[in-house]
Amino acid sequence: MKIATAAYPLSWLSGWSDYEAKITQWVAEAVGQGADLLVFPEYGAMELASLSGAEAAGSVQGSIAAVGEWLEQANALFSRLSSERGVHILSPSAPLRDGDRTVNRAGLFTPSSAVGWQDKQIMTRFERDDWGIEGGGPLQLFDTALGRIGVLICYDSEFPLLAKALADAGAELILVPSCTEALEGYWRVRIGSMARALELQCVTVMSSLIGTEPRLYAVEENTGTGGIFGPPDKGFPPTGVIACGTLDQPGWTIAEINLDAIRAVRADGHVLNLAHWQEQVPRIGQVAKTRLA
Repeated sequence: MKIATAAYPLSWLSGWSDYEAKITQWVAEAVGQGADLLVFPEYGAMELASLSGAEAAGSVQGSIAAVGEWLEQANALFSRLSSERGVHILSPSAPLRDGDRTVNRAGLFTPSSAVGWQDKQIMTRFERDDWGIEGGGPLQLFDTALGRIGVLICYDSEFPLLAKALADAGAELILVPSCTEALEGYWRVRIGSMARALELQCVTVMSSLIGTEPRLYAVEENTGTGGIFGPPDKGFPPTGVIACGTLDQPGWTIAEINLDAIRAVRADGHVLNLAHWQEQVPRIGQVAKTRLA
């Protein structure tokens, strides 16, 4: 398959037609380059808050409520584009009300009009303390026509046991939509993504929100780029970097991925990290304390 992952800049929208035209153009550009799977970033849906005006978009609860007013229409757009263009699309994630809590959710849309949802599992300090967002529903393994896909939203990629659970369920490809304000945040998620590709002998796909829009609460400044990573082993680049965009430059980063290469390296790589994972378990309870005076 060919994967396109976005460095996606937020816009201040004057009407729904602006958003529809923007997303349609982005999808068309990726499809024009032969992409089968498109990955948009975390909190990319926050630009929808601008459709409800500056006052709503500029506050904690106002921005969440404003985005919620447009999500059904946005999801219908992604579903239509996925079907019309014959591609799988991970939509930009959004904060939304789920019962008595607010979660951070992304949708995986398929050409057959099927859709699956993945909620972020572990919140950053800002999300939990300032925004009041909570961990949502369970991790999902999406068994698609392209292969078995998992999603770890931003901070989730920094926790290896979440990724291991997806790998144990059969995931060969893990998508990592991200939103990071500063360069150190970008590198935390990138290092996490690359580490998960190493440990689990899989491919990870990082997308980034980029740019500055001071009128949109919580996503005023964003840094990052798209990246596609694999295990530094046979069949993959020695750096583990399959493709990487230019920092803060909008556009798609695209690479072709063969899932057979993942299966081959898991079965007969120079190292077998995934197969040898369990060898850690009896050893982590055997830390010997030795005083060296």
